[in-house]
Amino acid sequence: MQIKGTGGPALRNLLARYGETRQFVAEGGRTNMGLRAEIKALLNELEKSELEDLSFAERKAVLGEFQHFLVTRIQAYPIRQGMKVKYDPSLSMAASVHGWLEVARQYGKEGPAVHHLVGAKLQLRFPELTLGTESVSTADQQLGRAGDFLVSDTVFHVTVAPMQPVYDKCKRNLQAGLRVYLLVTQERLLAAGQMAEMNDLGDRVDVASIESFVADNIGELSTFSADQLAQGFLRLLEEYNRRVDLAELDKSLMIEIPANLQRLRRVTPGA
Repeated sequence: MQIKGTGGPALRNLLARYGETRQFVAEGGRTNMGLRAEIKALLNELEKSELEDLSFAERKAVLGEFQHFLVTRIQAYPIRQGMKVKYDPSLSMAASVHGWLEVARQYGKEGPAVHHLVGAKLQLRFPELTLGTESVSTADQQLGRAGDFLVSDTVFHVTVAPMQPVYDKCKRNLQAGLRVYLLVTQERLLAAGQMAEMNDLGDRVDVASIESFVADNIGELSTFSADQLAQGFLRLLEEYNRRVDLAELDKSLMIEIPANLQRLRRVTPGA
């Protein structure tokens, strides 16, 4: 579904032609795996217009009007500020992550936030791997994915509301010879474990809280050093924002880096 000529620079130039110069999306129109139905509907409507019967100049003028209409829809979409979180070095690592997820919940963005936070954690832990940066709205089936993330022969499912379909996926993963992690928020951990038992998955699927999963790894990467821990959280948030910027049109999913972490950028060699 990679459409030639719709990368970031081409899209920015097109938008600028109609006066839209705000930062839009890093990958332009190339990452559109979740838009098949919309693209098909658009092409079907264009076919009804019988543009092939027009001259080149007439066709170009009509398509220009179509582009202008679409840009006006983009201009009506507000660029919202990112989520505001705090970093308190006196809190435990898991408590810090939990606090960020509470903020995401208040913004109504907990689901996408946990997805990209786990993706950021895995990318930092395995920098040699290229983990997908798909939008949260892109279904696993559309991409042929085993789950949200796949590292070697282990699949990770990330959810704030573990329902029966995710356990069915876990069963299919196990049948395919994969190891399975089911990651949920701390509040859902007990219920998720009970559901796993009910589905005869209790001894075969690792059910863990997102807070601990993310926090423990940041601690390891920081060698559990207080001096390095803040740097670890800064890297986590920066990687989170990078992934959101690549995957999501809604930039309000990004997290504003707390001031006490921003200061570390100025003292980090090579920053």
